[in-house]
Amino acid sequence: MNKTETALLYFPDSTPKVAVRHLMRWIAQCAPLLHALEATGYHPCQKSFTCRQLQLVYLHLGEP
Repeated sequence: MNKTETALLYFPDSTPKVAVRHLMRWIAQCAPLLHALEATGYHPCQKSFTCRQLQLVYLHLGEP
């Protein structure tokens, strides 16, 4: 799933660009999530999440 789709699930009332910025801020502020994502090969510039990365986001931030 791409980052914009994921971000809009968490921030449905935001524009796509703002929603992605908010999601990225949440990820950056959650050190355990960021470390877990990095262990899967995640890089902040990538445009989408793998299934495992999306599971980690849901685990740490909760279901949208």
